[in-house]
Amino acid sequence: MKFFSKVSMAFFLLVNGVFFLVPKAVLAHCPLCVAGAAAGITLTRWIGVDDSVTGVWMAALLGATSFWSSSWIQAKWGSKINSKYRPFLKPTVYLLVFGLTLWSFYKFQLIIRMSQIMGLDKLTFGIVVGGLFFYLIDQIKIKRYFPYQKMAISLGSMTILSLAVYVFINYII
Repeated sequence: MKFFSKVSMAFFLLVNGVFFLVPKAVLAHCPLCVAGAAAGITLTRWIGVDDSVTGVWMAALLGATSFWSSSWIQAKWGSKINSKYRPFLKPTVYLLVFGLTLWSFYKFQLIIRMSQIMGLDKLTFGIVVGGLFFYLIDQIKIKRYFPYQKMAISLGSMTILSLAVYVFINYII
């Protein structure tokens, strides 16, 4: 019985070692990251963070969801999509996710119309600014220096944008 347990343990370690030594392609916007962003947004609303800053993080959630969805569509039906339309898949899914989310927020009166920034409700302002910034950050092509670099850059840029929006709203406007 001891021999069987030693062989099974060796097999287990070998299989897991192979998975760590031969990594597969990394998904920058994985489902776990999307779930973490959703939990963070819920927390910000619960503790009373300004709607415009919450909108920035909601934009990051929507952006990650749209990138994840477009990657899934590309993997599932990429061969059936005409090659001249493939470059438009990612921005189209991105715009659809943002457009449908904002439409549903207004349709079902989920946005509280209390105060506005530049003619937009605070949450809408944060989503629009955050969405534009998140897409532009994703388009930057940089050399990979460490694992999860793209995620770290996305989170760092959203943190910097949140601070900038906070300063803009509380000290400039």
